[in-house]
Amino acid sequence: VDLDRNSPFSCCVIGNCFSLQKEHDTALKFFQRAIQLQPDMAYAYTLSGHEHAAKDDFEKAMSCYRAAIKLDERHYNAWYGLGSVYYRQEKYDFAEHHLRKALQINPCSSPLYCYLGMALHANGKAKQALEMLSEAITIDGKNPLARFHKAQVLISLEDYQRALIELTQLVETAPKEGSVYFVLGKVYKKLGQPSNAMIALTRALDLSPKDAQQIKAALLNLEKDDNADEEEEL
Repeated sequence: VDLDRNSPFSCCVIGNCFSLQKEHDTALKFFQRAIQLQPDMAYAYTLSGHEHAAKDDFEKAMSCYRAAIKLDERHYNAWYGLGSVYYRQEKYDFAEHHLRKALQINPCSSPLYCYLGMALHANGKAKQALEMLSEAITIDGKNPLARFHKAQVLISLEDYQRALIELTQLVETAPKEGSVYFVLGKVYKKLGQPSNAMIALTRALDLSPKDAQQIKAALLNLEKDDNADEEEEL
């Protein structure tokens, strides 16, 4: 496909292709070229911000997002970008503020509700987080991240039965995510179902060998609890 390299939109398309390949420096060159060609293009600034954020260069990322907002204060992607950077910096009050601004502009976005819910949960506002994550799922029932974090919030509230419902639904949409089975195993343990916990944790071990140490520790604790229960019965 021939693309006009003197078109800012073409530069953004090419840059996005490199971004998908995680070639962030090359992507940045094309986004910067787009800005040179059209200095008032808020979208190109936001895309540049995403690339800097992917490289953990938060200062440059935030500078790009702010430049985008200065050009277009209703550019919700830039507000989201600022919120996500603050979230990664564990500045949850700032993250919440900027994600709410993004939602005011785009109130039908399941991902935005999800990220706001994550920020609220990290900031110790579990019930508000639950509302946001539930709304994310209402908008898009196949949003796996929202369902996973809703389960995490329910676990923090010790509502293990409802967490189990979310996780069993999540297994159907994300059957190869080891982290889901790992959390599912812990919930089964809390509910006094060691056999199901063992099955879930073993599945997590198969799917996530990189997390083997953590999963094996959970399996070992499960076995210790079983042995302790057997001794009590004797």
